[in-house]
Amino acid sequence: MVEWALELVGVKIGAIMPVPLPVLLIGITVVTRLVGLAVPGFDTWHDALRAGVAAVYLLASSGRLIPRVRRDLVRMVPPGLPRPDLLVAGTGILEVAGAIGLLVPATAPAAAICLGLLTLAMTPANISAARRGLDFAGTPVTPLGRRLAEQALYVGACAAIVWLPC
Repeated sequence: MVEWALELVGVKIGAIMPVPLPVLLIGITVVTRLVGLAVPGFDTWHDALRAGVAAVYLLASSGRLIPRVRRDLVRMVPPGLPRPDLLVAGTGILEVAGAIGLLVPATAPAAAICLGLLTLAMTPANISAARRGLDFAGTPVTPLGRRLAEQALYVGACAAIVWLPC
């Protein structure tokens, strides 16, 4: 049911992402900043960046709800780690909690730190998946160099939320 609803609105997670996550991050940040010209809650780049990063992690976490995507995420967990299914579910819950935390100014710095650390903690899964030549929904996983650059972008955006002035 959830998968059908997401596909109805054009979010085809697990096929080919309709918008690459780095483009989503930049796009939502810019659109939110433009909205901030009229809406006081998003009237700084800092506020807009919080919305952009939150959108990335909410979309990333939504894959855990779609059975075929979830199966691929479980396969990405490096061999030898216990209960890959629980690790995938747990990271999804942490991504949602962090995204919500980013939208609350008082909790945004802590949420950004936690999401940055979570991204770093998930890096071995991406490295393992690329080295093992896995596919994700029938498409090869993102090449390692590009994936590491994307993760550096997300960690950098989280760091900007923490250290740049509001």
